[in-house]
Amino acid sequence: MKTKIITKPETITTPKTYHVKQTNTPLTGTVIIPGSKSITNRALLLGAMAEGQTILDNVLFSDDTTAFIQCLQALGIHVEVQKEQKRITLHKQPIADGAHIFVNSAGTAARFLTAYLGTMDGHFYVDASEQMCRRPMKELLRTMEALGTRFTYEKEDCRLPYWIQGCSDNEPEVTIDGSLSSQFVSAMLLCAPNYRNDITIHIIGERTAKSYIDITMKMVKDFGLEITEEENEYLIKAGQNYKGRSYLIESDVSSACYFAAAAVITGGSIRIDNVFRNSIQGDIKFLEVMERLGAKIVDMPSGIEIIGPENGDYEGIEVDMNDFSDQTMTMAAVAVYAKSKTIIKNVGHIRHQESDRMQAIETELKRMGIQCEVCGGDIAIYPGKPRPSVVNTYNDHRMAMAFSLTGLRSEGITIADPGCVSKTFADYFEKLESLY
Repeated sequence: MKTKIITKPETITTPKTYHVKQTNTPLTGTVIIPGSKSITNRALLLGAMAEGQTILDNVLFSDDTTAFIQCLQALGIHVEVQKEQKRITLHKQPIADGAHIFVNSAGTAARFLTAYLGTMDGHFYVDASEQMCRRPMKELLRTMEALGTRFTYEKEDCRLPYWIQGCSDNEPEVTIDGSLSSQFVSAMLLCAPNYRNDITIHIIGERTAKSYIDITMKMVKDFGLEITEEENEYLIKAGQNYKGRSYLIESDVSSACYFAAAAVITGGSIRIDNVFRNSIQGDIKFLEVMERLGAKIVDMPSGIEIIGPENGDYEGIEVDMNDFSDQTMTMAAVAVYAKSKTIIKNVGHIRHQESDRMQAIETELKRMGIQCEVCGGDIAIYPGKPRPSVVNTYNDHRMAMAFSLTGLRSEGITIADPGCVSKTFADYFEKLESLY
């Protein structure tokens, strides 16, 4: 094996805390949301695999997508970055045998690029941050081993870092458990066309966040590939190739949801440009939940406007968030100011993301003096007045953004490690402040 030479990103100094400013008036104004992380990462991989040139516009440049771009470049893919124009141009190239990549803390890059390299005939090394090395990979790795890929683990079995011995001569069928992460399923669907033979992928277990698999399926089709889908089964015929194209990346609905919630909590009126109700992203369902709380969603030529309930008065609800679980923390923040109990159901899989988000929600709400009960995959939250506290964000961007909302109507809420939002939305706090 070759000596590993891996360039890791520079450490950037950011403020250690962010003090949320309480407001006694509704938040109002307009925000422009950056490109979707989920779509950007899928488009980057599709462009790397496609025949011909691919041009991506409205690209999100964040810690996660930057890690993905650097990995593709390390593999020998031609990637031309025009950051000011939010544009990337890709040309497929032969993968460099023996290449080393560092995915940092990017779960999508880790899962997608592992699947990609596992379908290539060659030998590759994948490393990651300490946080990513703790996140689950086993189901994807075992699935790929069943198809002929071999892994050599440097530290712990079925954990990063590892060597990959790829294999394009696949078995005809494979089964994967989709209950832990939809990324495992998406990774296989995206990369299956690289195999020499037809392949049928069977999905078992409860399907978590299926909306992300729907994004994958739509984008696969957008790039010229046909996958036959039946209930819990996908057939990918051999001999197909992705086709390079120009592709406009939707703005990130997950990021928009924080501002929708801010409008509800404060009874404000916030316009979100470049986000539309016909989005392919699953988190668009969160807007329907805000409507249940009394918000009005107005469609506009430039995007949408969220008008919160008068004076921020709304009842608690019971809501199944399995299919848009990235907004569980946002809903938890909204629940704090409801007039009755809120129950968030069927989100147990969020224990295995950037942090144990179930435990994080419970711990941080209780730190504020808010009653919270976790039972299996459900969370019950009782309304109350948060007391001053420092929110531990667990190096989890969504904990930082969502729990900043708890400080909109209460004094003394401080976010620890606010710089972790650079994973997806580096200027989130600046955009939030612009609405006061």
